[in-house]
Amino acid sequence: MSKGRSFVLLAVAAAAFALPASADTFDDMISRTSKTVAGFLDQFSQVKCTEQVTQEKFAPNGKVEEKEMSKYDYLVIMTNAGGELVLDESRLEDSPDKKRKLNKPLLVSNGFATLFLVFHPYYLNSFEFTDQGEDTVDGHRAIKVGYRHVRGTRTPMALSLRGKEYPLDMDGTAWIDPASGILLRISADIPSGMADLGMKSLTSSVSFAPVHFRDTAADVWFPAQATVEVETMNQHWRNTHHFMDYKQFSVSTEQTVEDKKLEPKK
Repeated sequence: MSKGRSFVLLAVAAAAFALPASADTFDDMISRTSKTVAGFLDQFSQVKCTEQVTQEKFAPNGKVEEKEMSKYDYLVIMTNAGGELVLDESRLEDSPDKKRKLNKPLLVSNGFATLFLVFHPYYLNSFEFTDQGEDTVDGHRAIKVGYRHVRGTRTPMALSLRGKEYPLDMDGTAWIDPASGILLRISADIPSGMADLGMKSLTSSVSFAPVHFRDTAADVWFPAQATVEVETMNQHWRNTHHFMDYKQFSVSTEQTVEDKKLEPKK
């Protein structure tokens, strides 16, 4: 299990999508997407995958100054405690080389692969959504949905820095299949920055891909790639996460996971 503290923590829940339907209005599509995210939380809790992470630190001239690649067995355990989402993220590194990674000035990014928690009913009223027209993602027709966090409401994103966590406002764009509510891609950034904490910008994006299991009639959609990029006044990092080789398994929600517990911010 990974035990290091994270620089960026996004409280996450994960979902798969396989709910055929027809789109009527923009509000109908948002409601359909929200129900789809909520309905498939349990399904993501029953899979594990391989996660490959590339961590990069850039020099002032834009060239890569430090680079590290790692591989993990990855899973997320989700429970619902008193009406609140509770998430346990587990990473078991494949053949770790502790000496090689010692004291490297790299960003540690955890828990943001399923950024689309903004569409979960728990957070839905914390965001304003706008129709930004049609687009295409990997050959799929999509509706671009802009979203903006309502200041003062709960947010699924928090910055962990020097032992403290800071809830973050976030804006972004999601690409949604209008007929099914499937989320194809989502991006986010912190529009106002956090200059008082030394952070100039934070951007992230997640893309999804269909996964087929033998005992399911339709493909389900899981995170395929996630990136997070952070700039401070003097530093620039980028992490790229690839998720692959999804496998089904059963796990009890009573199971204890040693990794840090992430709880949605209120």
